[in-house]
Amino acid sequence: MTAKVTSIVHGAVTIVNAIATGFGSAMGISLTVKVELDSKKGSGIIFQKGGGSAMIKKIIYDIIPSKYLNNNQLLININSEIPSGMGLKSSSAVSNAVALACKSLLNKDMDDENILNTAINASFYAKTTITGAYDDSTACYYGGFVTTDNYKRKICKRENSPTDICAVIYLPNNKKRGDISRLRVLSDIYLEAFHLANSGQYWKAMTLNGVLTSCLLSNSYNITRTCLENGALAASISGNGPAIAAIVHVDQAQKIRSILSDFDGRVIVSNTNNQKASIVREIG
Repeated sequence: MTAKVTSIVHGAVTIVNAIATGFGSAMGISLTVKVELDSKKGSGIIFQKGGGSAMIKKIIYDIIPSKYLNNNQLLININSEIPSGMGLKSSSAVSNAVALACKSLLNKDMDDENILNTAINASFYAKTTITGAYDDSTACYYGGFVTTDNYKRKICKRENSPTDICAVIYLPNNKKRGDISRLRVLSDIYLEAFHLANSGQYWKAMTLNGVLTSCLLSNSYNITRTCLENGALAASISGNGPAIAAIVHVDQAQKIRSILSDFDGRVIVSNTNNQKASIVREIG
């Protein structure tokens, strides 16, 4: 018997960085990660595209029993629209998608929290996260706005985001990141930003996060300020950078994109996402 499953998980942008306090907020965007997992007679794991990292292997071995792997060959394709290493939650999206695909392949109980925890535990194992990135994982998995307590892995608030806005994302050619341990210096103000987000004042929270993170990571605030001066609802470094996300009304997207195109980097535009991660399972 052969089986094929395809999982789709979206990316996200930061509203409030959780490193300073453990409390964070993020918003889903429409950029996707698609994981295709084919199982056929044989043995072993073959990564046809993407994958092969310690995090991904950990997820596979945690979910799929060795007996199954000894009797079935897995072919894995990971296709991502999300630029990696830029602060756009590519790691969370990929880990979620792999965990979801593996669970579906075995037709196991598709418990959302179990999938999220498996992905987060693998991220800790591979040392790709500090707080567990529960805010990033849940924003990618569920879509919409989330505010979370990352250390307790608890969602404090979740709701759909508006559909008449989009994220204009600047990706600088210089991918250098600052010392993220500095973010804790202003932990009390990051906590204020979180409270703003948790009360539904997402754009104020995101803009405050942008000021704090730019300052502490020694990144220029010039691009973020330019977005705000030209009508963005909010703008901030996403994650630990270096990407900068500006939230704008859809009819303003081309204007902001054009302005950011004058800087040293590239620009992408993404709609918001309110769709939960999805799966398609085919049995041969």
